[in-house]
Amino acid sequence: MLEVAVIGAGVMGTNHVRILRQLPGVRVTHIVDPDPERASVLAKPIDAAVAADVGEVVGCVAAAVVAAPTPAHVDISLALLAGGAHVLVEKPIAVTTEDAERIVSAAAAHNRVLQVGHVERFNPAVLELDRLVRDPVHLDFARISPYSPRSSDSVVVDLMTHDLDLACAIADSPVAGVSAVAQRTRSDTDDLVSALLRFESGMTASLTASRIGQNKIRTLSLTQRDNYVHIDLLRQDVTVTRVEHAEFLSDEGMRYRQAGVVEVPFLEHRGEPLFLELQHFLECVRTGTRPRVPGEDGVRTLRLTDQVRAAIEQHRPFG
Repeated sequence: MLEVAVIGAGVMGTNHVRILRQLPGVRVTHIVDPDPERASVLAKPIDAAVAADVGEVVGCVAAAVVAAPTPAHVDISLALLAGGAHVLVEKPIAVTTEDAERIVSAAAAHNRVLQVGHVERFNPAVLELDRLVRDPVHLDFARISPYSPRSSDSVVVDLMTHDLDLACAIADSPVAGVSAVAQRTRSDTDDLVSALLRFESGMTASLTASRIGQNKIRTLSLTQRDNYVHIDLLRQDVTVTRVEHAEFLSDEGMRYRQAGVVEVPFLEHRGEPLFLELQHFLECVRTGTRPRVPGEDGVRTLRLTDQVRAAIEQHRPFG
């Protein structure tokens, strides 16, 4: 039985506990949160111990999920890794790239599995890209939500970070250039951001993140040299389009004919992305294999987030 602690009893911590309870061979033994009442509500149904500080569980569990506020990630993760626990830390991995690199170094020094919670990588439609990506030319992302006053961070951190991570994973190439513009309409931070990335491979990516839309939209379109892949991340739908065309002579002169083939692949993986993410993490813990989203990817995405925010500031007079 793999004993796991969940650090943070908020919304994400609650979701992690809900799924961990469903996984075979796993027992959540500790809930850690500075609010004892909130922790008790989560711990009581599963007969888990309650702790106010991560120090109380260091050395007591094989693995831990860090779902605490981002500023606390570095201290919590370092303590858990030093105590011998494998760690899944929610995104973003840390507030600064320096702290993120400290976490990655600690995982390597203690030979522990470190996975970052970029859960969109475990969307069944995204997992299908492992089979479909061939010579990508351009990516187009849209991540749009209605406004919520609960959002206080820039939309780059709140929403776009998912797509920045996906773009880097698909490109598998260093970023060569970043440009971005933003607007503030409902809050004191950026509510709408458009960014353009250029990779050393030549691939480009355009990303739009907005929390002032009227609908919830999560889409990814991939232009390749011989096809076009469109993904609805909410519906977990994938469509692949291939078009053939030709010119020919007729009695009326030159004519143009276009024929297309549309494929809807069968998705091998189905289910809630968070479930698949936790299942993968625990399998890596048991086997010692490298996770799909290692700590280095979390650092890379955090660094790119900083680059986008810096690019926005260069164009702030226009926003």
